[in-house]
Amino acid sequence: MIEIDHLTKCYGPHTAVRDLTLQVEPGRIYGLLGPNGAGKSTTMNIMTGCLAATSGTVRIDGHDIFEEPAQAKALIGYLPELPPLYPEMTPAEYLDFVAQAKGVQRGERVGQIEKAMRTTRIDTVANRLIRDLSKGYRQRVGIAQALLGSPEVIILDEPTVGLDPQQIIEIRDLIRALGDSHTVILSSHILSEVRAVCDQIIIIAKGQLVASDTPENLERLFAGGGTLELTVRADEQRAKKILSGVPGVGAVKVAGHKQGGLLQLELETTSAQDPSEGVFFACADARMPILGMGMHRASLEEVFIELTSTDQPGEEGMPS
Repeated sequence: MIEIDHLTKCYGPHTAVRDLTLQVEPGRIYGLLGPNGAGKSTTMNIMTGCLAATSGTVRIDGHDIFEEPAQAKALIGYLPELPPLYPEMTPAEYLDFVAQAKGVQRGERVGQIEKAMRTTRIDTVANRLIRDLSKGYRQRVGIAQALLGSPEVIILDEPTVGLDPQQIIEIRDLIRALGDSHTVILSSHILSEVRAVCDQIIIIAKGQLVASDTPENLERLFAGGGTLELTVRADEQRAKKILSGVPGVGAVKVAGHKQGGLLQLELETTSAQDPSEGVFFACADARMPILGMGMHRASLEEVFIELTSTDQPGEEGMPS
């Protein structure tokens, strides 16, 4: 659906996007992540034809965004971080204006506008001034305009920024619904949001692709075998000797001591298999009572930090 090949964008001496290559497959919801200044918004603006590239190509369903802009842009609906709304218009008036600007035929215009308003649930406020709407409803109007023209790809830049918790939940539900009939690319700083909504995650740092996979695979990959956290009543040296011999357990580290002879341990596991059962029986055989045990695996937040920890914020005033 979308092919980005060796894409580079420079602003003078600053390189915002550096030799970026990735593919977006149809029918999925993608989360685009990266620190401030990583190149997310620049990449989105190039993909939508709002910004020229220094080098490289972007193809939307085979159409080059630079060589065939009209055909490529017709396949994309875009919601920038700041929705381009006209506060003195009603949603109905604004969507009619956008539909005309997008070249939607007169005979299809009313039907598309009504469908977009139903999908985003703004039909009940269709005749109120946009300036009088809540931020959540204004964001819905912005998403509605992105749906006009029946694009195959919907690109949303920080669609929940500034919303209250209830509005965030509603917009997330809307994005999931859009994923049933569109390819969706979502940029967000809220990792829990991406984890809850997206099928695939793309992580960019310093303008370069550092990871592209499902949330589950990223967490599994960077978790390695994980860490088994154990609270046991035992002598430190004896516990280390017994537990290090359990299959699947690597290093045994002491995390702390508690009153009553309790020992807090962290057992680094050497495979994706959970060694909890072997640890349980080893402690039982050695008569070392277990008072707590749990497996810790890397979260998406930890994966993100590990992949982008060497990334520095972009130069002040530089676009991202």
